[in-house]
Amino acid sequence: MVKVLITGGAGFIGSTIASAFVERGITPVVLDSLITGRSAFTEGRVFYQGDIGDGELIDEIFTAHPDIEVAIHCAALIVVPESVTDPLRYYQVNVVRTIALAEHLLRNGCGRMIFASTAGMYGPEPDLSVSEASALEPQNPYTRSKMMAELLLEDFTRAYDLRAISLRYLNPIGADPQMRTGLQHRRPSHALGKMIECHEAGTPFRITGVDWPTRDGTAIRDYIHVWDIARAFLAAATRFDAVVPTEATSRYEVINLGTGDGTTVRELVDAFRAVVGGFAVEDAPARPGDVIGAYIKSTKAEELLQWKPEYGIEDGIRHSLEWASRLRGDNAG
Repeated sequence: MVKVLITGGAGFIGSTIASAFVERGITPVVLDSLITGRSAFTEGRVFYQGDIGDGELIDEIFTAHPDIEVAIHCAALIVVPESVTDPLRYYQVNVVRTIALAEHLLRNGCGRMIFASTAGMYGPEPDLSVSEASALEPQNPYTRSKMMAELLLEDFTRAYDLRAISLRYLNPIGADPQMRTGLQHRRPSHALGKMIECHEAGTPFRITGVDWPTRDGTAIRDYIHVWDIARAFLAAATRFDAVVPTEATSRYEVINLGTGDGTTVRELVDAFRAVVGGFAVEDAPARPGDVIGAYIKSTKAEELLQWKPEYGIEDGIRHSLEWASRLRGDNAG
């Protein structure tokens, strides 16, 4: 493999995936609108600024780089509350633009796609796990838009010369271990981001909801290191033809990426304390809209991609703290 196209390659996930390919000696060709992506993440890389729905731009990219063998589609809007207040925009970007991108890829002879998706579309099993066999029960416009995009891609693989792999995961944390890239936003809204914010401010972190039916009463999430996600995309690309052979009955494959048992909020607090030392917390009632959560079984990823997570929760915390410190320094400068 010589080159891959990465849409959304200037974002948190896409830029880290690009670094994983660079380390393997494969050239990432990055396409990003920079609406949410960071231009600094494209430095030293082949970069095109524009929209994934721009057919002329896609044609230009493939004319200049006919040796692109796989398209990795990370470009999307991903903020759940925002999707509730502006669902039209989410369906336009995550569904309509994906249709356009697939059309342009097919026109340029690129028949392999890896789709960055979400395991948030599953309904958890009674033990709070999810697997590829779990029912699809998306609860908001964001997860519904990703499910719709997957359904149309699956239909395309039945009708056209396209094969696709969808990688579903939940809660990416950490940063590129070499600190080349990380979260673009200074104030992430997830639990670890809030912990870092409270730690910096010297204020207690509030555990909202302590009577859920979990092993310690707090909600559970499946936090996965962003570099492990990047490794999985690299494995899917380099093993693509083995995972989805051309003669396969189904030319669409869904693979979950997760830790296998998840992390409760209290376990996340304990891990955070192990990294930073003293850290004050206080218990509080669950907020409206809070959910118990889920964790991912990734047996299929082990079998098809030869992949397992290599980084633990404390690694993700350390890398997140280091990146937050660097980002704070950049903003101060």
